Amino acid sequence: GGRGTILLLTDGIANVGVTDSGALTELARTGAREGVSTTTIGFGSDFQEELLTAMAETGGGNAHWARTPDEAPAIFAHELEGLTSVAAQNVSVELRPGPHVEVLGVLNEYPQVPVAGGVQIELGDAYAGETRRVVFGLHVPHLAALGPASVAEMVVRYVSVGEGISHHELTVPVLVNAVSADEAAGAAPDAAVREEVLVLRAARARDEAIRLADAGEHESAGRLLEARRDELEGAGLQAEADALHAVAELVSHNRYDASNRKRLHYESQQRRRRRSV
Repeated sequence: GGRGTILLLTDGIANVGVTDSGALTELARTGAREGVSTTTIGFGSDFQEELLTAMAETGGGNAHWARTPDEAPAIFAHELEGLTSVAAQNVSVELRPGPHVEVLGVLNEYPQVPVAGGVQIELGDAYAGETRRVVFGLHVPHLAALGPASVAEMVVRYVSVGEGISHHELTVPVLVNAVSADEAAGAAPDAAVREEVLVLRAARARDEAIRLADAGEHESAGRLLEARRDELEGAGLQAEADALHAVAELVSHNRYDASNRKRLHYESQQRRRRRSV
């Protein structure tokens, strides 16, 4: 009757039993709904990284890449330590836009499920002491009156773990303060929100660079990453800019291989999930 986690370690492709990627991903999703999350560990350079990260995302777990045998023990230690600090499972955030308000999209790439009037974002397990950030865009129509206004609701659902297992639901209003055009023009962007948006856009640039490099368009992939690097640098996010500059070299014709492709993929996946403590 308890909750659990499957640790899936593989160095190859799915070629025995259930081999369809969609079916394997759905198995992980079903397990998460029944209280068993799935964490995947890809070893070496001959496995299917997209499948393993998709199984981890829909399964509510984590995705890791062990380049060498020496890296595997630290990953297992991290996961086992995490099992003792799970604070909630099956965490989800449902966005419910108000009248005439439209959800333009969610910048993170957590699994999303359309629901009546909105979208539900599946975050998986949450650990004690960590912070999760979800970035979404709303199109808000002209508001008839100035001042505070509710434009949407966020419904947070999760299953608490510990001595007792129980379901929780919390509704949080999304409030804005409608001001005059002149006052809005003088307002500075929220630095924390801007940082999140830029980092997530850079993560998506990594994904696009992989697609371009797979198609043989290495120069285009490099230019895309360098453009996002300049954007990060201009916003004062030097550490993120330096990280993107380092990986821009990996998509060149001479360096793009299975190992560097996996590095790009897993770095993008980590930044899209944006966990911090």
